[in-house]
Amino acid sequence: QVQLVESGGGLVQPGGSLRLSCTASGSIFKINAMGWYRQAPGKQRDLVARVIIGGNTNYADSVKGRFTISRDNTGNTVYLQMNSLKPEDTAVYYCNVETQNIILNTMNYWGKGTLVTVSS
Repeated sequence: QVQLVESGGGLVQPGGSLRLSCTASGSIFKINAMGWYRQAPGKQRDLVARVIIGGNTNYADSVKGRFTISRDNTGNTVYLQMNSLKPEDTAVYYCNVETQNIILNTMNYWGKGTLVTVSS
């Protein structure tokens, strides 16, 4: 099993910044990808940013140029630096990690979510 612990959400004024972090621990053989999704009230959960290990980084059009996804040197922690925040960025942000086990099965894990509220 893999556990994801998220932190960094909170209340911020429009134009402000926040940094979310998510650390994966447990039985990890290999991490294929790490990412952030968000879900606003009454809406579906959508991709915000995702990094494929050794490959591409993808961003939602609505956050390009404002948000940056990165990983630490251990490879087990992913960050989401959010700048120039707007009220429409208000949502619960979920960390997602895709892992691969020794027999090449892939599994997806989700964090519990952290609330980001952008309001004056």
